[in-house]
Amino acid sequence: MKTIVEQLSTYKSVHLDADNIKTHFIGVPTIIWSIFVWFSLLRFPIGDTGYEITFGYTFAAIVLVYYVMLHKGLALGMVLFMAPVMYTADLVAQTQYGGWFALAVFVVGWVFQLVGHKFEKAKPAFIDDLNQLLIGPLFLMAEVCFALGLLKSLNNEITGKAIAIRQQFDDAKSQRVSL
Repeated sequence: MKTIVEQLSTYKSVHLDADNIKTHFIGVPTIIWSIFVWFSLLRFPIGDTGYEITFGYTFAAIVLVYYVMLHKGLALGMVLFMAPVMYTADLVAQTQYGGWFALAVFVVGWVFQLVGHKFEKAKPAFIDDLNQLLIGPLFLMAEVCFALGLLKSLNNEITGKAIAIRQQFDDAKSQRVSL
């Protein structure tokens, strides 16, 4: 398993532009929320208790375990983020048109993502590594921590590696263009 530094460096390498990052603070949460609405439509009974659990809660638990394995502090931040996301997604999923509303939110989220990558002039990170879809939310949590002055050494290490990765990508791209 790749370390938190490897994961976040790879992600940040195509998220160095401030405007791109800003669009991701809208796009990523709206996409996550809409997916959790859909996941909340899949409900499973818990034995004969009369209670149900949604696929959303199950999926979130699995992803949060992965986040804990990467970085406990950022995982705690993700728990604080995910609790209201999952609660509101579950409420919307129980409405008549919740799935359709989630579809509209999903599309809007992706529009923000794609606009951001126009600013960046780089493809989204998940194009080369689908695992980066799970890293995007963790990246934003890290960016919040960095903005608050927390995790300075992690920020420095990630940023340095991200710039180096991006330089390699840009060099390879310019070599292909010159051929």
